[in-house]
This record gives sequence, structure tokens and C-alpha cells, in this order.
Amino acid sequence: MEQKLSLLRNIVAYVLFFGILATVIRFAYVVTTIGESCNLYNFCFFKNNVVPQSNPHNHLYASREWDKAVHFYSSIFQDMISKGYLSPHSKSLCVEAPNGHEVFALKKIGVEDSIGIFRKAAKPLVIRGEDDRIPFDDNTFEFIFSGDARIEMSARPFDFASEIVRALKPQGFAVFHVKANDTYSLNSFLDLFHSCKLIKVLDIDGFNPSMPYIREIVLKKVNHGYRKIPGDDSKNCSFQAHKQELVQKAEPLIEEEPLKPWITLKRNIKNVKYFSSMVDISFKNRYVYIDVGARNYGSSIRSWFMKQYPKQGKSFHVYAIEADKAFHKQYASKKKAVTLLPYAAWVRNETLSFEINDGPAQEKVNKTKNKGRGMGRIQPVKSSRGEFNSEVNEIQGFDFAEWLKNTFTKRDFVVIKMDVEGTEFDLIPKLFETGAICLIDEIFLECHYNRWQRCCPGQRSTKYKKHYRHCLELFTSLRKNGVLVHQWW
Repeated sequence: MEQKLSLLRNIVAYVLFFGILATVIRFAYVVTTIGESCNLYNFCFFKNNVVPQSNPHNHLYASREWDKAVHFYSSIFQDMISKGYLSPHSKSLCVEAPNGHEVFALKKIGVEDSIGIFRKAAKPLVIRGEDDRIPFDDNTFEFIFSGDARIEMSARPFDFASEIVRALKPQGFAVFHVKANDTYSLNSFLDLFHSCKLIKVLDIDGFNPSMPYIREIVLKKVNHGYRKIPGDDSKNCSFQAHKQELVQKAEPLIEEEPLKPWITLKRNIKNVKYFSSMVDISFKNRYVYIDVGARNYGSSIRSWFMKQYPKQGKSFHVYAIEADKAFHKQYASKKKAVTLLPYAAWVRNETLSFEINDGPAQEKVNKTKNKGRGMGRIQPVKSSRGEFNSEVNEIQGFDFAEWLKNTFTKRDFVVIKMDVEGTEFDLIPKLFETGAICLIDEIFLECHYNRWQRCCPGQRSTKYKKHYRHCLELFTSLRKNGVLVHQWW
């Protein structure tokens, strides 16, 4: 009996021993093959040229979509090798590579020293890393790739680009696949990359139905310095040929003075060709809307820009420039969405007289109501006949052109609506003089002239001294300099 028990105990002991041994061997295999020891220390018991069955993303590697993607990227990278942008010995990085198709394709064609980053790791091909905080030292990689229009989808494309340039070695190559294929977007894209020069732009067919056409852009890092954007210091925007193309597509200006300007201009809104409806604006550092002469929040910010302007899913920061104190309180609750500048846009920093005029039809309107409040003018010409009731205050004017130059760059997308009661004939020339006009992508401009009066048929307003032809000259000069301007009301 004791012999049988002893034999049974031995059998159980052997089974347990071999079970533990098998577990240890399997653990060692898994850790050294797909764990961090392989990725970080280049130490594996087995050559990592296949995807282990225990990988949680294994279903991807066995799918038809995976094979299709790997085949596509393998072809792309082989072409890069033949062109000299990539070699089997290049230390390579794929930015924003969630599944690792690109990394697998690089390894498949012999570029073994390759890794991908994404905000969620998919080891062994992809480790955790953000596009605007690449987890590698400066000048680490000879080749960096970013596909699937990831830079277009980034909330911080300038930071995305800066990190790639930082991690790329001098003389190294960066390759991008983007959706946008217009001239404006290409120039905006190139403006993001300092220390790089354009090597090639190629339009190719994609493999994914969501991105059937791809623009492939190849850049080369040429030095450690900052690449000056053409026209940074220029006062002439004529270099912006890509913007001139858009001006040619814009709705025509109304050549003849309309008898009923309010009705004509309001109807014309249906003809407006918005800048962002003609090109891709994805490659911009910031998106800005500046309402000059904003009045109340609902006047044009909420009722028009927020609801109607095509933003391509971008988040715009709004600046409201309004000198009339009657409208300031309502912006206090909108600090996150709107920055209020409680001053008058002007050509200098100085104290000004600010006059609120109420026409004859508004004399009995309660001025505490925003809708009934007259429009404000700086340095007004008072009527000698007492035609208008006026409220005059002292306000602070600021140099609008200098503020633009100190606040924004050509890497920003800037949209302006300007309704300044005749001051446009002072502000626009100053924008040209200083070169600040080159920072503006699109202007919605209400031009003020001696219009026919609504109240009094056959009579023109004496409020403004300019004529309609002066307005046309102003609009024409803006368009000739590559600024997409629309007639507004």
C-alpha cells in the first residue's frame, strides 16, 4: 500500500514540476519576444519576425485589411529606398501609427530599426507616445513617417511638426500622407516646418476608402536653424500667389451702386465664396475670428459666424473689438469663448472722442435697448443742422495694425469682420503700410459711404463723405493683394 502511495506522490510531483517548467518557459518566451525587453534592450531568445499568437491585436494581423495596408506601405517604402530617402539601416519612426501597419511594412522590407508611437501602445510594433511630445531625444531618427492624414487631424499641427523636426537628424527625411491637395494647403503645410526643404510632392492612389487619394510630401531637414517663411517681413502680399487663385474664384464685386444697399448686400450673402469652402485650412497653428465693431454678442458673432461660417471642424478663438461700453457687460460670461478688447480699432494708441448717433427714425427708441442703440463713430463730423442726436464719450483707441502683427503670424488662419462706421478708410491703408494686411486671410467689410437714406427717399446721408466708387477702390486694392474680401452690410 505504501509503495502505491509513494508512486502516486512521485507521479504528482513530476506533473507539477513539468507544469511549472512549461509555465516558466512560456513566460520567458512571451516576455522576451513581445515584452519591453525586446523593444528596449534588443534582447530576445527568438528572432521577432512574426507576430506572436498571444498578442492582443492578433486579429488585426490575420485580417485582409491588415495585409492590404502592409502591402501598400511596403510598396511606398520600397520606393523611398529606391529614391534614396530611406535605407535598410535607417533608424525609423512612424508617428501616429495606431495599429503598426507602417512599422510592420518597414521591418518586412528589411528596415529592422523601426518603431511606431501612438497614445495607446500596440506592442511590439507601437509604443506609447503623443504626436506633440515624441518620447525620443533630439536628432534621433534618419527617417520619420506620418500617414493617414494624421497631421491634418491634429489639434496642434504646429507642435506636431515641431516635434518631428526636433526628433529628425540633419539630412534626414520626413514623409507625410495628407488628404488636402490644393495649393493653399501645401503652402500652409510647408510653413509649419522650420529647418526643412521640400523635396517632392506626389499624388497617389490610396488603399483605404476613407482616403482614396493621397498627397505624399517629402521633406529634408537641412540645418538646425529656423526656416524663414517667405514674406514674413514683407509689406507686399503679392508673393501670395496661392491666395490670388482664391480671389479669382470669389463672387464678383457689385460694380453699380445699389439703390437699396441693405437689401442688395443682404441678398448677396448667397453668392459669397467663403475661403474655407474652397481650400483645406487644416495646416494652421491657430484659427481666429476678429469682430471689429462687434456691438453685442448676438449681432454677428453668434447669429452669423458661429452658425454660418464653414469652420471645417476647427475651433476658432473669437476676439470682439467694441468701444461702446453699453455692450461690455454681456461679454463677461463668455470669457472662455470670446476675448473682449474694450477699445476702438485705430491707427495709433490715443484717446478719442466716440459719438453714438441716432438718426431721425430712432429718436424715440429707448437707448437702453441694444437693438435701438445707434452706431458709434470715432472722430465724428457733427451735423450743423442738428440732424442727429448724439452721445459723446472719451474712449481709448489702439493701433490695430501693430496689435495684429504682435499677436498673429502667417501660420494662423485669420478671419475679420469689420464694421467701423467709416474708419475703414483709415485702418485699411495702415494695414497695407505696415504689412499687417498679409496676416489676414479673409475680410467681411462693411464700407460706409453717403448712401441713399431709408427714411427719406431721394436723399443721401450726410454722415459720410466717401462715395461708392471709393468703396470699390478699397475692395479692389484688397483683392489685388491676395486678400479675399467680401462686401458686407
